[in-house]
Amino acid sequence: MPTIETLLQRRHILTGIGAAAIAGRSWVSAISQDSPKPPKVLLRSSWQTVNIGDIAHTPGVLALLEKHLPDAEVTLWPSSLGDGVEALLMNRFPNLRVVRTKSEVSDAMGSCDFLLHGSGPSLVGEKDVRAWVEQTGKPFGVYGITLSRIGSTDTKEIPDERFQKTVSLLSQAQFAYFRDSRSLALAKVSGCTCPVMEFAPDGAFATDLANDERTKKFLAEHDLRPFQFVCCIPRLRYTPYWLIASKNRPLDPVKHARNEAMKDQDHAPLLEAIQQILTNTPYKILLCPEDQTQMAVGKELLWDKLPANLQSRVVHRKDYWLTDEALSTYRMSLGLFGNEMHSPIMCVGSGVPAIVCRWAEQTTKGFMWQDIGLGDWLFDLDVEGERRQVAPAALRMVQDREWALQNVTKAKEFVESRQKATMDTLRNALKSNA
Repeated sequence: MPTIETLLQRRHILTGIGAAAIAGRSWVSAISQDSPKPPKVLLRSSWQTVNIGDIAHTPGVLALLEKHLPDAEVTLWPSSLGDGVEALLMNRFPNLRVVRTKSEVSDAMGSCDFLLHGSGPSLVGEKDVRAWVEQTGKPFGVYGITLSRIGSTDTKEIPDERFQKTVSLLSQAQFAYFRDSRSLALAKVSGCTCPVMEFAPDGAFATDLANDERTKKFLAEHDLRPFQFVCCIPRLRYTPYWLIASKNRPLDPVKHARNEAMKDQDHAPLLEAIQQILTNTPYKILLCPEDQTQMAVGKELLWDKLPANLQSRVVHRKDYWLTDEALSTYRMSLGLFGNEMHSPIMCVGSGVPAIVCRWAEQTTKGFMWQDIGLGDWLFDLDVEGERRQVAPAALRMVQDREWALQNVTKAKEFVESRQKATMDTLRNALKSNA
């Protein structure tokens, strides 16, 4: 079995990040050779902060722009930067300009050359993209979204007239990148005529935030040693936003009823995987959240259902965290499994094995696991046969370390090749519109 030191070295190679790498970046910009002034990109992103995955969209795309278009001047147009997220971003991207007020947004729309809509569950900023087109006539592009006829936060089908307006707007983009192949297929069959329509991994794959100091402190306090534990994330069918005070939303009885009806079925595979790992390996389990409601979910549906002799090797994180600490923790783990999407995305982007469990209410975003070559680590919990496969897959991911690392390395390399290709497209779009 490889030593911890060997695994640490391998992890650093796989992630390709770190203070030295960030500080030492010195890319040659093709734009600077051909354009008298740096291009100005307005990034519409940062949809909400109650979920570390939603937070990750923005630093991921910013990291891609920094790496592939280092001369570009980037302005962020966010929806939300609360809960400490603004400090998180500014610490990593100290030169980032952020616009908030109507006046600042108007000035940015006047001065920027290109609008880039960041990754998300849909064309989240559609109203603002439409305003950009109508008010400026300047080009825009869409980077890594899901396209669905079902609302990303609702249970109802989007009216055809509204859906076709979205498709029409996407047709006006310089490029439209979809984060799963089924969204791409839907765009094509729905008549989208954007000149560049392709698959592009969610921007969160490129997130390189870190908070090793807080992570090491937490691990030490809970007797978790690097590469001696596995992360597990619970999730209900619908995020119960009515439990998050800052959202100020009333109880949704339909979604709540669906959550209650499916919660045991949806967590039984995770519970079995936890028990299999604890019984057959010396490793521990860390129950951790992706959003602000999942600490309670993990306690009720996983921690409380474990026998006392196994609970002693499970750490239940009781408080929410931000993306930097979460990602540092994932990097020090053996891997992750659970019912969420963006923690696995960040894991794979950092060379960490990760299993995704999905269901119909999560739209088609989970199928990006097939698109990047990790179909064997994607399970549909609406299918009984696939529910039974989760525990064996999680156990093998932990026990067959070399195989797991080979899988994730291959997927990571594919993701990075697509990232480069998509940034080349953006570079060419900026050149042609200079």
